[in-house]
Amino acid sequence: MKIFGFGSKDIGIDLGTANLLVTLKGKGIILNEPSVVAIDKKAQKILATGNEAKEMLGRTPAQIKAVRPMKDGVIADFTGTQLMLKNIIRKICQRYNVGKPRVVVGVPSGITEVEERAVEEAILQAGAKEVYLMEEPMAAAIGAGLDVAEPSGNMIVDIGGGTTEVAVISLGGIVVSNSIRVAGDELDDEIVNYVKREMNLAIGNTTAEQIKKEIGCAMPLVTDMTIEVSGRDLTTGLPQTVKISSNQVEEAIKDSIEKLVEIIKQTLERTPPELASDIMEKGIYLSGGGALIKNLDKLVAQKTEMPVYIADDPLECVVKGTGKTLEDLERLKTVLINSRRSK
Repeated sequence: MKIFGFGSKDIGIDLGTANLLVTLKGKGIILNEPSVVAIDKKAQKILATGNEAKEMLGRTPAQIKAVRPMKDGVIADFTGTQLMLKNIIRKICQRYNVGKPRVVVGVPSGITEVEERAVEEAILQAGAKEVYLMEEPMAAAIGAGLDVAEPSGNMIVDIGGGTTEVAVISLGGIVVSNSIRVAGDELDDEIVNYVKREMNLAIGNTTAEQIKKEIGCAMPLVTDMTIEVSGRDLTTGLPQTVKISSNQVEEAIKDSIEKLVEIIKQTLERTPPELASDIMEKGIYLSGGGALIKNLDKLVAQKTEMPVYIADDPLECVVKGTGKTLEDLERLKTVLINSRRSK
């Protein structure tokens, strides 16, 4: 056995409300799974994580609980998050022959110190040597290929599962930022409520998410799209299938989309004039799963009168940003939240 072969490799994690992505230095993204964990309540042990656990949501017997331990981008269920992270880091360490890794984690910019410590604690207990936290909008901007270290303004809007983060970045720091707990999950809830109200049909969040992904739009599409949805008829209590159109979905999510546009405008209003003119020139970048909502870029461009671009692979921006930071840790150390504390 080669003692030196068991090297320490660095891991970057996007601890998202909806998905957990992991990147390994030199390998790229090695894991992309839903942030869901299924726990046996009696034995307090993990039965499944990721896709397997997501299948169990809303379908478990009493002694098993399938939960999404992250809510609104922060840890809502500490035990669940800890078990999930331990499980995942252990798997990665075994599969890729990693010793005690250094870990960089993307966290929401509105996170409190208590929540920061909870994330650090969970990852250290999962076997990491050092933990660095970085704000998601900063990670997303780096992952989207923006040069955050230059003295020029960049604006990123990261629409995740639990939070939408808007940030103006210059010289390796966040100059103005806003975080709002309106994002993918909220849109799913609005679709569930709309279908209940307008179609008298009960559907689950997984179905709502599928509707959002397939035909969700922020402005009317050139041709209206429809899909079939199955649920429970609220009058008869029996299974029922109905058709829903993209125009109806647009109507359902309108309020949340308006809130998103509003928070972008508010952030621009607070941006120093020099940086605002940089953004006018370079445009606003959208990342996160919400960036994929059809015509959202067009709507934001219309309301802000600025060019708007969707980042390449918007779902992977945060995790790619943590990976790029690991590759250039010395130069990018200023972007880490706790590098100032972990002396």
